[in-house]
Amino acid sequence: MKAKDFRDLSIPEIEKKLREVRDELTMLRMKKQLGQVEKPHLFAELRRDIARMQTVITEKKKAEVAA
Repeated sequence: MKAKDFRDLSIPEIEKKLREVRDELTMLRMKKQLGQVEKPHLFAELRRDIARMQTVITEKKKAEVAA
């Protein structure tokens, strides 16, 4: 997803999505240990999505404090 898509969501929705993506990354890491990873490009993609979500959450919280 793009950061623009995350900006349209509320903070609780982003946090829920963040937990889901982190769980998905954990499962992918377990599959890697077993040698069953079919799409290794997903590691970088998921890490970037996590970073995007954390950035948007920080932006939204700063905007709330400023308002």
